[in-house]
Parts: sequence; C-alpha cells; structure tokens
Amino acid sequence: QVQLVESGGGLVQPGGSLRLSCAASGTTYSVIAMGWYRQAPGKERELVAITSGGGSAEYAASAKGRFTISRDDATNTVHLQMNSLQIEDTGVYVCYVGMHMDGATLLNYWGQGTQVNVSS
Repeated sequence: QVQLVESGGGLVQPGGSLRLSCAASGTTYSVIAMGWYRQAPGKERELVAITSGGGSAEYAASAKGRFTISRDDATNTVHLQMNSLQIEDTGVYVCYVGMHMDGATLLNYWGQGTQVNVSS
C-alpha cells in the first residue's frame, strides 16, 4: 500500500522559510512525478510545484523565484524549499505522487497534507 508521509509544515512569520518533505513508501511501480498542491480556505486546490521523470520542474506563478522543488530518487522523497513566505502562501500543502503502472495507466496518490500558516 502506497503511503506518503509529509513533514515540515508549521507557523512562520512573513519573510520566513520552511522546508517541506514527502517520503513515498510502498511504491510498486516507478515514480514518474512528485509535487506539491496547496489547498487554501475558500480556494480551489492548485499546483504549487512538480517534478517529472524527465527532470523538468514547473511552478505556480506565485511560487517562482521563492520556492524550489527537489527530488531524491533513491528514497522517493520530494522536498519543497519555501523562502520569503507570504501570508497568501498559507494553506494545506498536499504531496502528490504519480506512477505509471503500464504504458496506458497513470496512478495518482495524495498525502494527508501538512499545514503551513504564515502569520505575524
């Protein structure tokens, strides 16, 4: 059974930093993509950052220049370094893992989420 264990959330002041981590275990197929979504109150879940098997990385416009996503393939762990945090970054950050079972089937998994509160 696939499990995603997230950590690193917390309360920080504007301008501060946090580093989120997500470790995937129980994976029976190759991990293609790992990333982070954000769910803020009253807003739709949005993609914050994601990395793919091709080595590419994509960021939400609000995250560019401030957030950096990285991936450790040996441990199937993805990190999100968040700098210069703003109040608008507040939300539940949810880890995402995508795997290909075969050439036609993509498996998607989401973690329970870790709370990030940016407040003075």
